[in-house]
Formats: sequence, structure tokens, C-alpha cells
Amino acid sequence: MSLEQHERGTHALRYAEAPPPVACRVWQAGVVSQERELTVAVTGPTGTFGFGLIPLLQGDARVTRIVGIARRPFDPAASGWTKLEYRRGDVRDPAVLRDAFAGADVVVHLAFLVTGAASAQVIRSVNVEGTLNAFRAAAQAGARRFVYASSVAAYGFHPDNPVGMTEEWPVRPAARLFYAQEKAELEHLLAAEASRPEAGRGPAPALYLLRPPVVLGPHAVGAKDLLPGPLAPLGRVLSGRIGRFPVPLPVLVPVMPLQFVHEEDLGQALLRCVVAAGPPGAYNIAADGILSTADVAREFGLIPVPLPGGPAQFAARAVAALPFLPPAMQWVEAASHPAIMDTSKARRDLGWVPRFTALEALRDTLRQGPAGR
Repeated sequence: MSLEQHERGTHALRYAEAPPPVACRVWQAGVVSQERELTVAVTGPTGTFGFGLIPLLQGDARVTRIVGIARRPFDPAASGWTKLEYRRGDVRDPAVLRDAFAGADVVVHLAFLVTGAASAQVIRSVNVEGTLNAFRAAAQAGARRFVYASSVAAYGFHPDNPVGMTEEWPVRPAARLFYAQEKAELEHLLAAEASRPEAGRGPAPALYLLRPPVVLGPHAVGAKDLLPGPLAPLGRVLSGRIGRFPVPLPVLVPVMPLQFVHEEDLGQALLRCVVAAGPPGAYNIAADGILSTADVAREFGLIPVPLPGGPAQFAARAVAALPFLPPAMQWVEAASHPAIMDTSKARRDLGWVPRFTALEALRDTLRQGPAGR
């Protein structure tokens, strides 16, 4: 059976077994209640994650108002987001967040620096301090839920990580990669904030953590680099060559398994947290199907020449251990050990079923370049 036939088979089975939509439920001390007329505040609404979520909030009758906080101006009407009110602001400014979150029932925090030329100090101030500012402002505003986009990277890339990690596997900082270190640190910090009473505020918001792998889809090309860090230039070249290269070229590929998720499916998972379709907690989110690096190369029309996974992972660990490695180069650590998750909990507790397989998510991303528009 070919890879595509396998993907089609699991796709059909997935729709046959998909549960009906989960009613809007609020999980508070085991009590289930109904909610309507929700106000949802979203930081970073114009990134890949935001484009997966905002259209769903726009189309959901339970949501009457959306507040989008971003550093750069944008026009919500251009995307048909008539419920969304734009607020210009920076997550490093607690006063701006408190003002923007006023009256919010739910806060979804998506703003995070992944790559770029910013210094380590700036990256940390946005990612760590900005996330804590958002949670504290949500608590002060009386928000009932705080939904945070974490990452599979929170598990780190440790040699003892099993294939098929469940949410019970501990999140541990990676050795060098700033992004993975901060995602792991923030999960611990947010859990502590959620459990610690603060004078002058009501109960802390219920904390939802989503751990996706690489997120693909129409807005992964153009809005952000398809591949992170030092691989970004290669990703831009590949994403501009949609489908297959005119002449198949051989390429050395370290053999590794990969998980992806489509932006729409991540948006559905975020929405289910927004409306409390399941209890608070951490949820692994990934598409059906595990691809190999060779599968990805073939989708670009390349001829993969496999490199043994062991030596490639050893080399990645060696490079990651070099001193004074700039933030962009730290992404090499992600190739040092596979990061494959089990997503049973999200399916069981949130009723989440992805629409796109991993292969379909990749192909939908590649269709968005010049040749696919």
C-alpha cells in the first residue's frame, strides 16, 4: 500500500468515526453548564495559529466579540472578521493587556517569537515575560479560561523521550534550543500561577495547554518561514517550487519521523478549549499519519538519499553543544531526537478529530505558493 493510499484510508475511517460536535460545556469542579455571548481576547491573531482560530470564532454563534491584540496594525474587515476589534499593543506592556482583556471571558495567547534576528534578551522578554503578563492580566480581568499555545518542543529532544509521548510524560527544557526551553519553562510557570492565589483577584483562569508539532497550512507560507532557524532559506526556496522540481535532484536526508498539524485543525482544538469542550489541562495535538523526512523530500520532487538517523542525530547534538550558538542556529537541536506524540487524550476529552492528515497538511501548504494560487 502506498503512503497516499494509507492516508486516504485513515482519512475515510476518521470521518466515519468522528463524534458529533461537543456542546458548549464549562468544566468547573465537575459542574457542567452552558455559556453564550462569549468575549474572547486573542494575542497574536494574525500569525499561522491565529488564521486557524479567528475564522472559527467568527463563525461560532457562542462568540459575540473578539479582541485581537497585535503590535502591527491590521484590518480585520479585510479578512471578513467583523466580530474582531483590533487593539494595538505589546505583550510586554501589562497595562495594555489589562485594558484589552477587560470583559473577556476567555484569553487565547498565541504571541511568541520563533525565529528572527532579535537578541536572546528580547526573545525572552516577549516569550516568557509576555506570556506571564498575559496570564496575570487575564486573571485580573476575571477571565474564566486561559488557552496557551505551547509546543511539542516543551518535551525537549532528550534521548530517553519515547516515541508516542502522552501528556503524562514530563516536559523538560531542551539542552540549547531557546524555543523549547521557554516552552517547557512556561508550562511550569503557568501551572504555578494558576494554582497560586493572588490578593485582589478572583480565582485564576482555568489553564488549557495545547502542544502542536510544526503547523502547516495556507498561512505557513508567506506569513512565517516554512522551516525554522538555519533551515529557513531552504524552506523559502522549496516552498517557492510547488509540487515537483522540473528535474528530480538527489538530496541527502537524515532519516527521521515527523508529525505535522494543519492550521485549521489546530484552530479547531483551540476553539474546543475556548468553549470548554473538555477539562483544563495539557493536550497533544497532531494530524493522523507520521511522515519521514524522505516523504517530505519526495513531495518536492526530490530524490531522497537517506542518511542513517543515528549519526545524523549525533551530529545535531554535537552542533547544538557548541558554545555561543546564536538563537537561530539553536534549532539544529530539533534534529537530535524524534519528537512524536500520542494524541488520544485530545480525541477522548476534547472530542477533537483532525480533518487533514499529515500528508494532506503538507500538500495544502505547498499549494499556496506561486504555482498553486
